[in-house]
Amino acid sequence: MIFLYAVFSLALGTLLVAGIIEQRRHQRNLDTIPSRILVNGIRGKSSVTRLCAGALRAGGLATVAKTTGTAARFIHPDATEEPVHRKFGIANVVEQIGIVRQAAAAQPDVLVMECMAVMPPLQEINQTKLIQSTIGVLSNVREDHLQEMGPTLQDVARSLSRSMPIGGICVTAERDLLPILQEEADKRSCQLIAVNSDDVTDREMAGFRYHSFKENVAISLEVARLLGVPRQQALKGMWDAPPDPGVLTVESYDFGSKTLRFANVFAANDPRSTVMNVQQLIEQRQIREPVFTLVNCRPDRVERNGQMGEIVPELRTDKLFVIGHPARSALAKIPAGWRGQAFDLGGPNRPVEEILRTIVDQIDRDASLVAIGNIHGQGEKLLHHLEKAGMQC
Repeated sequence: MIFLYAVFSLALGTLLVAGIIEQRRHQRNLDTIPSRILVNGIRGKSSVTRLCAGALRAGGLATVAKTTGTAARFIHPDATEEPVHRKFGIANVVEQIGIVRQAAAAQPDVLVMECMAVMPPLQEINQTKLIQSTIGVLSNVREDHLQEMGPTLQDVARSLSRSMPIGGICVTAERDLLPILQEEADKRSCQLIAVNSDDVTDREMAGFRYHSFKENVAISLEVARLLGVPRQQALKGMWDAPPDPGVLTVESYDFGSKTLRFANVFAANDPRSTVMNVQQLIEQRQIREPVFTLVNCRPDRVERNGQMGEIVPELRTDKLFVIGHPARSALAKIPAGWRGQAFDLGGPNRPVEEILRTIVDQIDRDASLVAIGNIHGQGEKLLHHLEKAGMQC
């Protein structure tokens, strides 16, 4: 018994020493990077991370960035990037230690990191222990991850605020819940800077090759200003920055005499962001009537499936197609006043070729199809099929 106790104590002591050594090594790596930016929020984190990195590179700052979105990427100072390799394909906040080590080896002026934590305590650890940002970004507050950060939007705002740097600066485009963010910033002696998307002109937005949002650009311009990069240089860098793989896109596909404009809005994910994205696409005439909507359901996102069903009328939808499982979770939440047609194409094993054929059969001549919900599962398979088929105009 005494022998086992001694072995156990020795093992604990060894782990403790190893932990202290690892923490000190990590701190040395952090200290070699003068400016560290942690990007948090509900929507737009990956886009803001890339925009900030592009703006700072254009200003002559050696910048390393890491995104955690649709496809996690490590972005080098020359803008080349590589996938973030994960053991067993599972994301873990501890991976930030290895990212900081890899970043420090490049001797950058700036590190831009997308926050990958959801649980509020982990968000705080991510800031205070792993990144220790000098500038924080809180893109917005939306209805998402309510189980972990909610149940109310106010709770979500306070949870996200746990990533604010104590004694540092935080930049946000959030307007509705700004008083709560200011209250949380004051607790941390953090200077909160609220940007206005109206300060970004349509002419400046015209420089982007892909769909972007003024709020994200306004945040990135402010971060660039804080680090001494002139506006025009920052904009040029953002225009040149490669977009995230999950960025909002609209592509046209020909099926004989029929044309389908496919809007990939999967990345929006929460109901408010989805409505905002689709309405903007309609206003910019990137999609036109008739508008079809496709909702991809997941068994572990039943509440989200229902939220997507609830917003169908706001999307000006003529016809609704529901795929994935359980389809009923979205169909049951469609408001009674909606006058469109609904098609249950659910089932996790239904061939995407069959799904696409059913949708095309409903087109008279041309139509726009807005894909919403969660991309994983049938949604991902459908995107891959469209890309592989090579039917793009």
